[in-house]
Amino acid sequence: MQQITQTVFMVRPASFGFNPETAGSNRFQQADTALAADAAQLAQREFDAAVQALRSEGIRVIVVDDRLEPRCPDAVFPNNWISFHADGTVVLYPMEAPTRRRERRRDVAEQVAHDSSFAITRWVDLTAHEQAGRYLEGTGSLVLDHRARVAYACRSSRTHEAVLQEWCAALGYAAEVFDAMDPRGAPIYHTNVLMSLGERFVVCAADAVATADRERVLARLAATQRDLLTLSADEVAGFCGNVLELASWDENLGDCSILVMSTTARRSFRPDHLARLSAACDTLLAVPVPTIERLGGGSIRCMLAEVFAS
Repeated sequence: MQQITQTVFMVRPASFGFNPETAGSNRFQQADTALAADAAQLAQREFDAAVQALRSEGIRVIVVDDRLEPRCPDAVFPNNWISFHADGTVVLYPMEAPTRRRERRRDVAEQVAHDSSFAITRWVDLTAHEQAGRYLEGTGSLVLDHRARVAYACRSSRTHEAVLQEWCAALGYAAEVFDAMDPRGAPIYHTNVLMSLGERFVVCAADAVATADRERVLARLAATQRDLLTLSADEVAGFCGNVLELASWDENLGDCSILVMSTTARRSFRPDHLARLSAACDTLLAVPVPTIERLGGGSIRCMLAEVFAS
């Protein structure tokens, strides 16, 4: 199975801004009145620059414009409502915030499939769980080891174990579920801010994983024979867990890999961790998305919905 892909889907935001509906569970969000008036324009500039940077490294980026109405302040994070899998499966996910449910659109999914030559073979629609207050927010909730067919997920108000088990049964993965807390003892809202799996590395905030789960989770990660980097609390706060390895091709290197991170993450990584990541990937690409990080509480990985060739 492919662990990384060369194709991603991104949504250019129309109404980006701080969303009070999501702030209760996302401690990375920060309200900033000084940014509020210009947030949408700043986010669009950051988005456009990120797309250009990705394309310059040979990443295929499918861009869809968000609509002005209904207003979707978090539309820039499409990986939470949809995922595209190598067997042609498209999954639609149950979202905690009502404003985020507006982002889900089958016509957009079909457009992305068309533009990326992705052949849809089936839909897995989990959105009915919203009626019972159960959520699973895509590859925010799930960090996937495609080779070993393992789905890592930390429990939170946005990640319900029953929905996770249904997802695993439908997609053929084993669940590795655990609790994880920030330094203040609050549940970490999404797994992908504390963990990322590449072809030859894994970053994980081991100290954030609950003591009762830590040995088991770390043993499973170690068994993958990837280089395991243990993130500090400061690195997690700097979005070092919210990184994504993508595939590319270079006329000199041939097939190669690009590790995408924000400039905040690059500044926050310990020098020895950056050195080990450089050894595990061909290129480290850092893009500035400070407005999106500050007001949205997510970094560059949250902006990228992977599309695996079917």
